[in-house]
Amino acid sequence: MSSAEEIRVDDEFILIRFQNDSDEEMRYERPVKTGLIQFHFGLKGKAKFSFNQGNYALELKDEKSLLFYNPEKELPLHLDIAPKTWIISILISIKKFHGLFTSDAAHIPFLSEQNRDKKYYGEENITPSMAIVLNQMFHYNLNPTIKNLYYKGKGYELLSLFFNKNEDPDIEQCPFLVDEENVKKLKKAKEIIIANMAEPPTLEALSDQVGLNLKKLKSGFKQIYGDTVYGFLFDYKMEHARSLLDSGSYNVNEVGLKIGYSTASHFIAAFKKKFGTTPKKYLLEKSN
Repeated sequence: MSSAEEIRVDDEFILIRFQNDSDEEMRYERPVKTGLIQFHFGLKGKAKFSFNQGNYALELKDEKSLLFYNPEKELPLHLDIAPKTWIISILISIKKFHGLFTSDAAHIPFLSEQNRDKKYYGEENITPSMAIVLNQMFHYNLNPTIKNLYYKGKGYELLSLFFNKNEDPDIEQCPFLVDEENVKKLKKAKEIIIANMAEPPTLEALSDQVGLNLKKLKSGFKQIYGDTVYGFLFDYKMEHARSLLDSGSYNVNEVGLKIGYSTASHFIAAFKKKFGTTPKKYLLEKSN
């Protein structure tokens, strides 16, 4: 249900594929030597990076990427991966990375003269074209003998898309244009059901709203988010309910109503299905 698979493309290029499909948080630790640039891509879910014996932390959010580089000290991976989270990480040496761009490196911020020897931390959005590549890396089903070659190609493709900064961001130049448009529509579908979680639209109404036929909505949503539309919404509602209970601002009935359950008994049954305990018992256990 949860795994961390390391693919060593070569000594200076390592790819790690984190897939936590369980209901438990996953902990991952790994030394990272000085001189390696770290790219972390959060396809779905969330995770937290801890540094300096836990005194400093950075969160990797859904559909975001993080870039770390410090030429003076090691940045070992101390990573807490939330349930239902998929992440791709790339560790690449600064030497190899310079070689990818050669004379065209001027537009890479930390490769500029003033930043070349400085530490660098950055957060970026994952674009639809990057999301397509990330999904392909999680749905790999080719012959195992070409696995390293496949991941090497996808890793380079991901880095090229990461640094593809068009002067006009509205100009579409992606070779996966049709797929990219579908990914945007599926993201919109996710946003719609979250915004209307108490009274979500039917699948037919949702497909009309985002401009995708029902078959593409169902199959595409499962491919990107790893679950059916309503399966994803159920998990989201339960996690939201838990955070509302944790806040201490609402009682069990109020939380149930906020996420769309008209009767407390239905909410209690749903919460127990997800977490194995009732909301009341959850609060009691939390307070002890």
